[in-house]
Order: sequence, then structure tokens, then C-alpha cells
Amino acid sequence: MTDPALILGAVLLAAAGGEAFLKSILGTARHLRVPKAVVATTLAAFATSSPELTVSALGSNVVNIALIFGLALLYGGVQTSRQDFGRDFYLALAVPALTLVLILDGRIDRPEALLLLALFFAWLVWIVRSALRQRALAVDVETSELSAGRSLLLGVLGLGALIVAGRLFVSGATGIAAALAVDTYVIGAILVAIGTSLPELVTVILSRLRGHDDVGVGTLIGSNLFNGLAIVGVAGTLHPIAAPLTEVALTLTCGILALLLLLPSRSGLIGRDRGFALLLFYVGFIWATLTS
Repeated sequence: MTDPALILGAVLLAAAGGEAFLKSILGTARHLRVPKAVVATTLAAFATSSPELTVSALGSNVVNIALIFGLALLYGGVQTSRQDFGRDFYLALAVPALTLVLILDGRIDRPEALLLLALFFAWLVWIVRSALRQRALAVDVETSELSAGRSLLLGVLGLGALIVAGRLFVSGATGIAAALAVDTYVIGAILVAIGTSLPELVTVILSRLRGHDDVGVGTLIGSNLFNGLAIVGVAGTLHPIAAPLTEVALTLTCGILALLLLLPSRSGLIGRDRGFALLLFYVGFIWATLTS
């Protein structure tokens, strides 16, 4: 199979898988009688972050916020409230700051990794308790006719398609880049990062097109928390993580700055202009990564 064909297959598979996965999110919210944002922040975010468990991608959280949400905002601004947006937002800001402190000595040891895991489980308990309190606020969704079993099946099939699409994209794009003699570091920093974040990209774009902005926002914030706490925590528990402080500091700092660009205005609007700013910021992040 040629590299362009792999990319085309990735796009088609991602479209079909994303549609199924979005329906699964909405159906699950209906059956659990919790707000869609809660399902997106937890179940959807955990599922779309699964490629990071098997593929190492530089700056995946920066990709999630700067590139993916930047593209999503080009479709139009997102109306939210600072109160709803801020519940997990400030924790997502605190996690990279804490990680930066932990890795000042150039490594994350097992006790530090266990601290990240403990924070992850504490956040998860908080989310579940909050969801139980909000069950009465859940609204009917367009996929309410889906049975619980069909919602689960759609979720599994959709997520599987998204993960395979990400792999196909990485293979095809890497092949094309290698044929054009693109530096391998560029391939890792850009193409692999985008490929592993493809589930989040498709979920966010489709949720925007279908009018479920809260699903897109929740998926990205939850995915960042899952990556920063659970994945780093599990990896560091299995084996201490050693990394150059300068590279890690750049990525973590850019992750914080990208999140700050998402902070809504007093009216609760995240405007289209933020989308352009986030995309420019991502270009700057890539440039800084390549020249550091």
C-alpha cells in the first residue's frame, strides 16, 4: 500500500470511527443519566488518550490544545461558562507545573510517579461524585434510542477505528517525509504527535459540527489530565523516567501557555481569534523545539 493511500485510508477510517465514537459518548451519557461533559471528561478522554500508552509522542498535550482546539475554533467560537470550564481547567494547569517541579533533578522517580497516580485517582473520585450529584441535570440527546449494549459496541468499534487510523496516518506521513528527506526529529515531534492525537482531533471536530461543544472541551481537558497524571504516573512507577530538563521544561511551559489561551472571556466566549492564536502558538512551539 502506498503512503498516500495510507493517509487517505486514515482519513476515511477516522471519519467513520469518530462518528461512531461520538454517538457512543452521547448514548452513554443518556443511559448513565449524567451530563455529556462528564462522560467526555472521563470515559471519552481516557479512551482517546489510549494511543499515548503505546506510542511515544513529543508534546501530545500541546498538540491537543494548541493544534486540535485551534483547528476546532476556526469553525466558530465556543460559548461556555467560567464556572463549568474552570473545574478541571485549573487542575490541568497545575499538573504540568507540578511535573516541572518533580523533574527539576532530571528524573521522575517511583515515589513521585505514585504521587501523580494518587492525584489522578483523587480527581477521578471527585468527578464520579460530581457526576452522581448532577444526574438530575442530564438532558435527552439525539441518540437516546441506542441501547446500552449498542452504545458500548459503537464506542469500542469507533475507538478501534480511530486508533488504527492514527497508526495509518503515522505510517503514511512518515513514509512521505522520509522520501522527502525530512529530519527524523521533525517526524517524531510533528507527525507522530498528530497521529497519536488523531482520536482527540476527530472527536472534537465532529462534536463541534454536531453542536456538542461541551463534549469537545471536556475530551481535551480530560485527555490532558489523563496524559499528565495517569500515563506519566504509570510509566514512572514501572521505571523511573529520566529526561533532559530543558526539553521537558519547554514542553510543559508551552502546555501551560496553550491552556491559558483557552481561558474564556468574561462572557464565557472562546472566540475564533483564539483559534488563530493557538495555531500560531503551535507553530512557535515546533520552531522552539527544533531550535532548542
